Amino acid sequence: MQHFQESVYKLIVETSTNLPNDVREAVKLAREKEDQGTRAALSLSTIADNIEMAECNVSPICQDTGMPTFVVHTPVGANQIVMKKQILEAIRQATKDAKLRPNSVDSLTGANSGDNLGPGTPVIHFEQWERDDVEIKLILKGGGCENKNIQYSLPMELEGLGKAGRDLDGIRKCILHAVYQAQGQGCSAGFIGVGIGGDRTTGYELAKQQLFREVNDVNPNEDLRKLEEYVLETANQFGIGTMGFGGQVTLLGCKVGVMNRLPASFFVSVAYNCWAYRRQGVILDGQTGEIKEWQYQGNGKISVKDEADQSAAAAQPGERREVVLTTPITEEQVRQLKVGDVVIINGLMHTGRDALHKYLMDHDSPVDLNGSVIYHCGPVMAKDENGEWTVKAAGPTTSIREEPYQGDILKKFGIRAVIGKGGMGPKTLKALGEHGAVYLNAIGGAAQYYAKCLKKVEGVDFMEFGIPEAMWHLQTEGFAAIVTMDSHGNSLHADVEKHSLEKLSAHKEPVFA
Repeated sequence: MQHFQESVYKLIVETSTNLPNDVREAVKLAREKEDQGTRAALSLSTIADNIEMAECNVSPICQDTGMPTFVVHTPVGANQIVMKKQILEAIRQATKDAKLRPNSVDSLTGANSGDNLGPGTPVIHFEQWERDDVEIKLILKGGGCENKNIQYSLPMELEGLGKAGRDLDGIRKCILHAVYQAQGQGCSAGFIGVGIGGDRTTGYELAKQQLFREVNDVNPNEDLRKLEEYVLETANQFGIGTMGFGGQVTLLGCKVGVMNRLPASFFVSVAYNCWAYRRQGVILDGQTGEIKEWQYQGNGKISVKDEADQSAAAAQPGERREVVLTTPITEEQVRQLKVGDVVIINGLMHTGRDALHKYLMDHDSPVDLNGSVIYHCGPVMAKDENGEWTVKAAGPTTSIREEPYQGDILKKFGIRAVIGKGGMGPKTLKALGEHGAVYLNAIGGAAQYYAKCLKKVEGVDFMEFGIPEAMWHLQTEGFAAIVTMDSHGNSLHADVEKHSLEKLSAHKEPVFA
């Protein structure tokens, strides 16, 4: 097995940087369903660009490379202890090479290990099988979509749907509610894996296992096949759309599995995955560890870009407005912005996530933030041959985590714009109006697309928080995002959520007898 570690490294790099064909096909079909010139179409066009750029640059599709989760099938008698050591070393090397972001954080101290290794990370499941080959599957599921996982205990009452009982129709309601509650925070349009039964732990495991299935496979269980088809069709009527901007496509795939349960328990577990559906698999020679076969590949690489790209990017006159702003931004400039405007930002911006927001509540900022832009982003960074930091991947993180802090920090430091994804809540919306600031929604997962806009790293503070949580000071050119919360009390996110709840509520009546 002298090539085992090298093969695992190749699997990690491929999974992080190159979406498999079945996912590409789903994204391409979604693009064909959206009306040209809409926010959803523009977002999918950006996603298509990002997929191609990541493959070309051999860089992470999304900066949040998630919790690496391996499923390894080995022949009887294989040395799993040695294999685990080599998997860990491959993870360490991929992190060093900026193919993975350092994501392993001590739960008590918040300290980042820096190499993606630590208690519980990565996740490795070993299973024996009666073959001489080794199979390894890997999924990289980011924190934004992981946070939208949800588990239901039936019977229960569900918002908009009423009572969900211990039957197939109750399961149907749970899955629809799971899609609704994710909104744009899980980087829709997304995929879901559903586990019916088991206990609290095995239900979630079964749900995540469904994400290893092919997008276009057919469930051998007839009842579950009908359920999968129903959910996919119905969820796309909710109008949530890409990034929660509204649109025709909210869900790209639904896979459901079932296992036995205890009489007292009835769990429905849903694993939500973003459009950046990063999972790959390989078959290795059981003697040498060399790669014999790639899974999920198909025949030739499917392109997600097509002749519609130019027309999709061109909105009708008057449909959207582009405003170019250079930092520092004034209150007067911000007050002129409204929901739906596309803002192009040039100049200095600063990244800030959970650790920084908590810190700034009780401390001064190391730099002047008056008139500045805070970007909710945990980038993938690397040093070049001259020892200078460069941005390898830099898409937005989910903003709602900063809701307890954001309004206070806006007013305390004079920040005029916040960039993130998924929107924020009423406290932040109120502060935007009182202070004169705006929330800009970038395209979640588009880490390569935005990295090209970040031209220079001017400096960094709080490296003790770890690379993702540090405060990076970045020179920006042509950074585009959409106003989804303005200083006049308007929130696209609140509007879409209200509208989708109305659509959800239309599905109270039983469908499966």
